[in-house]
Amino acid sequence: MDKDKTREILLKVAEGKISVDDAMMNLKTAPFEDVGFARIDHHRKLRQGAAEVIYGAGKTYEQIEKIVSKMQDNGQETVIVTRIGCDDADRLAERFEIKYSCEGRIAVIGKIPEGTGKIAVVTGGTSDIPVAEEAAVTAEALGSRVIRIYDAGVAGIHRLFASLDDLMSARAVVAIAGMEGALASVVGGLVACPVIAVPTSVGYGASFGGLSALLSMLNSCASGVSVVNIDNGFGAGYIASMINRIGEEQGNR
Repeated sequence: MDKDKTREILLKVAEGKISVDDAMMNLKTAPFEDVGFARIDHHRKLRQGAAEVIYGAGKTYEQIEKIVSKMQDNGQETVIVTRIGCDDADRLAERFEIKYSCEGRIAVIGKIPEGTGKIAVVTGGTSDIPVAEEAAVTAEALGSRVIRIYDAGVAGIHRLFASLDDLMSARAVVAIAGMEGALASVVGGLVACPVIAVPTSVGYGASFGGLSALLSMLNSCASGVSVVNIDNGFGAGYIASMINRIGEEQGNR
């Protein structure tokens, strides 16, 4: 249940159109809906400003489809499904309005809000783009304007410097890299905004599936760098959008 729906219920109570007991029943059923295999948190947008996101990996198409339907029935205009394969996305597209990123394995169902503010998503290499697209599409679905800066790693650092205007004017930067993960420290030493570092599992044997990049980012000497888990583009995009939203709210005061 979103803020508008809650306000509508409270106004009806104030106007005497429904009883307090009826309003309480409506609000009591708001926190979640039990559909057997999942408990859908319809109340999350009211609490946190963004609705629950569906993690698609490990779920059947039928489970995903039912959760999406229930969320839309409860007034959710934008539904995000992460880690969803092409076949399941194609099936969803037969029933719902959908934008799907095959690279990022992320689907946005329903309305995509107009982007505001500015988030920069930068990768060390082209191989990091799948994680970057998960971050970028997440942020866009949550109402942020995203600038993509791909293949700008430290092995050719002049490529990064060519995008300094976009980096320095962003409210948050998502820095995504595998190998030794040095990109986050370099970006962190250039910009005044928060940097969310995402280690990826890209790299040769001694990168240990992203552990090398993770440890490098955790040990960054640049202030203002925070780190999410390996390949967690969704988490980075979500945090960046929260930072952007706070900046937008402050700018509109």
